[in-house]
Amino acid sequence: MEKRGAGADMSRHNEPAVLNRRRLLEGTAALGGMMGVAGCVTTASLARGPIALAPMRAEPDRVFDIAVCLRPFRAAGPRLDAETVGAALVVHNYGHGGSGWSLSWGSSALAVRKAMASSPRRVAVIGCGALGLTSAILAQQAGAQVTIYARDELPDTRSARATGTWTPDSRIALEAAAPPGFGDTWEEMARISFKTYRRYIGLPGSPVEFSDRYLLSDVDPDGVVPAPDPLGFASYRRRIIDLVPPYRPLPAGATSFPTPYVRHASQLMFNITAYGHTLMGDFLAAGGRFVRTEFHAPGEIATLTETVVINCPGYGARSLWKDPSVVPVRGQISRLIPQPDVDYGVVYNGVATVPRRDGIVVQDISGGDIKGYGDDNETPDTAESAKAVATIAELARRMAAKRVT
Repeated sequence: MEKRGAGADMSRHNEPAVLNRRRLLEGTAALGGMMGVAGCVTTASLARGPIALAPMRAEPDRVFDIAVCLRPFRAAGPRLDAETVGAALVVHNYGHGGSGWSLSWGSSALAVRKAMASSPRRVAVIGCGALGLTSAILAQQAGAQVTIYARDELPDTRSARATGTWTPDSRIALEAAAPPGFGDTWEEMARISFKTYRRYIGLPGSPVEFSDRYLLSDVDPDGVVPAPDPLGFASYRRRIIDLVPPYRPLPAGATSFPTPYVRHASQLMFNITAYGHTLMGDFLAAGGRFVRTEFHAPGEIATLTETVVINCPGYGARSLWKDPSVVPVRGQISRLIPQPDVDYGVVYNGVATVPRRDGIVVQDISGGDIKGYGDDNETPDTAESAKAVATIAELARRMAAKRVT
């Protein structure tokens, strides 16, 4: 890798703290009871008795990382248009809110389609996050020699601080601001991404895999009023209900959870450390170059030798492209030391967990979609982390007490 200068560059979890009944019921009604994909709890498995689940070791001294990500939200949805800067064609690919990883392959496919329209031999990619790497790999597959220009490699980008779960319409746009036809564009991105992610399942290191997720509640979620959404975030999940079955209720006593109400689904998960290593390895193995540099203004991009550029700076687009439409949505995750016997995630009392192999993610989601909106503070909040971990510790104690009784 060569140096050029000094760059361009929970996600919301499934449901808000107050279970979003609208989303749950939408999915259940549309699916009509269809069973899901890998890892689903089946009627046969329930007949063998309660599903025994190991409690998470949510102890303060097991927290080894607290990371903050600024999700790049745009009310109109991701920017996917193209413009000319000097002699260069610049195709934009940023502004995905909490859906960057989830939509990366589909969004990058649309961007690369535009970038390769004139069959350029060489393509530059700005940014080495989720969108930058997938754009670079797809441009390589389309026949171009690709160089990524960025200040940071993936482990140091905001993409590396994401929750790591499949949330393709997480803060993707505002319903009132999305342009006509955006729902169709979103569906195309989601379907392409989901299909591509299947190719990474089963690879060494488990870069992508399915895991069981449980929504736990001490009160009947059907009677819970949905958390308010003053901005009106768009929801498109019904469009891909054939790909992603919704949460469905489990009968009482089906699991070792202490709550009387439990809903289950299987969800795609990204082990970001292994997945990022796989992507970067694939890019370099195909002849890709990484040039460490930092851009401060669009005009600097015109000095590149490549005349086709795919612009994937994530939240960095706000300053690089002077784009005030990019709004920060602060999200914080804590990671507990990996626990091999915990291969499931939960949403419990406003906290969500994801059983990643590079550390169990613990995230406060009590504010719903509006949580962190407009907040550009990237300093970790240790109090927020401690409270979230304590909530999961409480769940573990309740699980242990249930086993004793």
